[in-house]
Amino acid sequence: MSRKLVWIEQQRFRGFGCSECGWRFKPSSAPTGTSFDEMMRNFELQRDKEFTSHVCADP
Repeated sequence: MSRKLVWIEQQRFRGFGCSECGWRFKPSSAPTGTSFDEMMRNFELQRDKEFTSHVCADP
């Protein structure tokens, strides 16, 4: 399986998710950092870490 992190736009969800299953990235809190760039890096690190560690459910 070659899953990818994709942008999803649905009626009740806009954000990142898995191309192969129903996993959606839902940040647990607001991004932290002392600048916008640092906050974006922290957000992306959290998103990428959670995506990498999730297990796709069988369809």
